[in-house]
Amino acid sequence: MSKKAPWKDPMPDEQFDIMRDIVSAPSPVGLESAMTLGVLKPYFDSFMPKSWGMHQHAGNASVVWDSHPGKDDMFSVMIIGHADKIRMQVRKIGPDGKIWINSDSFLPCTLIGHEVTLFSEDPDAPGEYRSLNGGTVEALGAIHFSEMGHRTGDKGIRPTQLYLDLQIHGKNKADQIKRLGIKAGDSLLLKRPIKRGFSPEAFYGAYLDNGLGCFVTAEVAKLVASATALKKVRVLFAIASHEEIGRFGSRILAGVHKPDALIAVDVNHDYVAAPNIGDRNMTPLTMGEGFTMSVGAIVSEQLNARIKKAAAKHKIPMQLDVTGRDTGTDGMAGVLANIDSAATSIGFPTRNMHTISESGHTGDVLAAIHVIYQTIVAMDKEKGDLRETFKTTHPRLDITTEISHQGFDKLES
Repeated sequence: MSKKAPWKDPMPDEQFDIMRDIVSAPSPVGLESAMTLGVLKPYFDSFMPKSWGMHQHAGNASVVWDSHPGKDDMFSVMIIGHADKIRMQVRKIGPDGKIWINSDSFLPCTLIGHEVTLFSEDPDAPGEYRSLNGGTVEALGAIHFSEMGHRTGDKGIRPTQLYLDLQIHGKNKADQIKRLGIKAGDSLLLKRPIKRGFSPEAFYGAYLDNGLGCFVTAEVAKLVASATALKKVRVLFAIASHEEIGRFGSRILAGVHKPDALIAVDVNHDYVAAPNIGDRNMTPLTMGEGFTMSVGAIVSEQLNARIKKAAAKHKIPMQLDVTGRDTGTDGMAGVLANIDSAATSIGFPTRNMHTISESGHTGDVLAAIHVIYQTIVAMDKEKGDLRETFKTTHPRLDITTEISHQGFDKLES
């Protein structure tokens, strides 16, 4: 692997396996500890210095690893991935053995026929969970029973038509299911761990959103742990809960830990490859061209400028993402928690978001890891008080350099 530009090299199998394990952790909304404690804690324990600490929280399964616990005088940067996954939930058990479910943030038509795992609390041992495999999500049954609109494609699938089929047969089908302890509210997750794709450096599978952000956060932590100890910057490596239902977990973390700067890491869209949106003139983000960085919303220009400088210095490919009013990510955690924090959002273009076949590019993920790390290293080397610098260096548009055309039209292309 090249030491100068690791994001240009194929992701090593060992690192890809770690990414797969993090992404595939069964962590639906509200039940995120399979990722935070089951996968990420052992990984952090394998590399973090003894001086680091870990913060846990009573109301959710979010975790924060702290490079300088108790050092409140240091400038703190919180990096946030979110562990929660969108899930389906049991709504009702029908007399014919159908388990009616909701679609949450999935398009109903993308779920049909896919295998899932159902997670159910043990009715005889509240707080203990079982898993059930072998079922598929269905809605219409065979084409022979569907309406003409479904056959022609003129009519779609409604969320209320979705059910889990466990192939139950025999007498008392509903009782067979109820005796298993399956009940309303039980979570279902798609079954497809990520694997390498057909094209170079491509990969695909379920739940890139947002196991990838958690993987990036962990890999930045590993780089920080292996380098010379930071002297001015305290880094809080946060894995949040409840992002998919309103970004509730990260605002708690921001409110509790009050970081001076905050970098959310979340998936983004490959707008160039997205079908049927050409007339929207979206920002041309695309897989394989580097990490994405949000501009607009509440994003800090001072923080973005530091990331741009790190990307330019180390030749890390970058794409700008126009976000308008809201980043749509945990980058909003500081303002939602009513704290003063310079914030931005880093991501990587993906395709088919919120489906079983989300896909991405390992080079974009590696670029995000290294640009965040290099930004932190550069900030640690800055002279002066970082808190005061962020307060006093807001861009001044009343102090600008005027530019003119200067005959560029006469230059050869």
